[in-house]
Formats: sequence, structure tokens, C-alpha cells
Amino acid sequence: MSSDETPNVPTPRNSREAVREKAQKVHAQQSRARLMRRIIIGAVAVVAVGAIGTAVTLAVSAQVSKPKLTPTGMESDGVVVTDITAVAGSDEVPATPSAEPTDAGSSTEPTAEPTPGATSSDKVDIHVYVDYLSPDAGKFERANARQLAGWIEEGAVTVSYHPVALLTASSNGTKYSLRSAAAAACVATHSPAQFYAFNHDLLDDQPEVGSDGMSDEDLANLAAAVGTDNTKAVRSCIENGDFVGWAKEATTRALDGPLAGSKDLMLNTAPMIVANGEAYVGAFDDPAEFSQFVLSVASDASRATPSPTPTSTTTPAP
Repeated sequence: MSSDETPNVPTPRNSREAVREKAQKVHAQQSRARLMRRIIIGAVAVVAVGAIGTAVTLAVSAQVSKPKLTPTGMESDGVVVTDITAVAGSDEVPATPSAEPTDAGSSTEPTAEPTPGATSSDKVDIHVYVDYLSPDAGKFERANARQLAGWIEEGAVTVSYHPVALLTASSNGTKYSLRSAAAAACVATHSPAQFYAFNHDLLDDQPEVGSDGMSDEDLANLAAAVGTDNTKAVRSCIENGDFVGWAKEATTRALDGPLAGSKDLMLNTAPMIVANGEAYVGAFDDPAEFSQFVLSVASDASRATPSPTPTSTTTPAP
């Protein structure tokens, strides 16, 4: 068979060179791919770091530029109550207790309850430190709202409510104690005449400890329901959490002491009631016991105030 009929088969040397050349091409392609991946990853990392840096800068700038808001109309972080006419459900919490009717023809007169300050020219200074999630705070308000309102109307006492947040961790992470204290400060600032009514309603119908509590929207709706004067400002203040920072700091100040009107008392429970610098340690749901405590404080203050001694004048003999 002639050489022309021999098949064109590559020599072993040519075959190895072809394989080597193909391998080099594949290696070059893989190298370029790895280089591109590194470039892409590097670019993404640079962009991510830049984005994180920008976000941190913006967050810090926002914190620095945001003014620290403090409620107005407060004394020692408390709201002095002077107007109780706006209490929601005033039929349930009358300003002054009414005397029980007597039988016809009876000569027995109704016995009047003693009033703090009746024997002293000085008012009893009462401070109520209240956590709106505290069940005992609710008990105290429901039991004593009637007589406190009466004493305020008669000018026998001054009553200041101090919103604090001791149970912030007891509402499934919603921080209800803190938010409700801040909401009370919003009402005190933007609609002070309705503070007493808002404070009363927060305590009269409380959420349970361990529940989520009311949302900010619910708190704003409750404020509107008691007839706030500046509803838009109150709602904005509550829903934006304007005074959350203040509520946290006010609680810290109360824990550090001394409490308003006292020399050395510190907040250790909620509610904590201080009258003329003396802490009430009786039952929160016993208005008679609390009344006796306030009367005792008023009596002590009366004895501590020296009465003017009349001077005798001698008329010379003619």
C-alpha cells in the first residue's frame, strides 16, 4: 500500500504539545477568572465598608444633632396637681365625699371626716412615685383618688405625681413602664389641665404585668379621650417617644435620691408615697389607713411649728 493511503495520524510529540498548549490556555482562563473574582470581591468589600461607615456617621450625627427633650411644667420631675375637674368618669371619683343621709327626725349629725391641715396653716406635701404597670400603684389610685381629690379641692394638701419606670423589663420587651411614663410627661407638657385625668385613667385600667401593655398609638388615643387641649402635639410627642430619655433619667434620679420633699429617702418600690418627707408604709388599698397617716403627718407638722405666744401688757397705775 502506497504512502498516500497511510492515515494522517499525529506523532506522539505533536500530541503532547497540543495537550500542553490546551492546558496552558485553560490555566490562563482560570487565572483570569480568579483575578476577576478577587477584583469583584474587593470592590464589594470596599462598597460595604463605605456603606457601613456612612450609616454609622449618619447615626452618630443624628444622635448628636437631636436635641435632648425635657418636659415642662414639672417640679423635681413631678407634676403638681391643681386641677381635678377634668377627671374622666368624675361620677366615679367625686371631688368631695358626700355625707351619708340620716334618718328623718334624728338629731344625730353626720360625722365629718377630719381634714389634713385643719389644725395647721401649712398644707401637707404629698409626692406619689408611680409606675403605671405596677398593680399596687393601681390599687392606691383606685382606693385613694376620692379623698386625695377632696383634700386638693379643700386646699389641705399639695399632691405631685412622679412618673417612674421600674417595671420596664416586665412587658415582653415593649418597655411599657418607660413609654407610659414618657406619655404622662407629654400630657403634662402639652395639656397640663388633663394630666390628672390621664394619670387616673392609666392607673384605673392597667394592663397586666407580663403583657405587652398599650401601644404608643393606644396611649395617644387615651390622651385624646380625656380631652387634651393640644391633641396633635400630645400624639406626636407620645408616638415619637420625645420624653422616653427623660423618663429613664428621672427614674435614675429617684433611685439615687433624695426624693422630693425628703432628706434621705430613695425610690425602692412603686408606688412610693412620701408626705412631708415621711414614707407611707401602710396598705395601698386602705384609704382609712392612708388618711390616718396623712393626719398624723399633719399633726406632727403642727406641733413642730411654734405658736405665737401672746404677750401681756401691763397698764401703769394712774
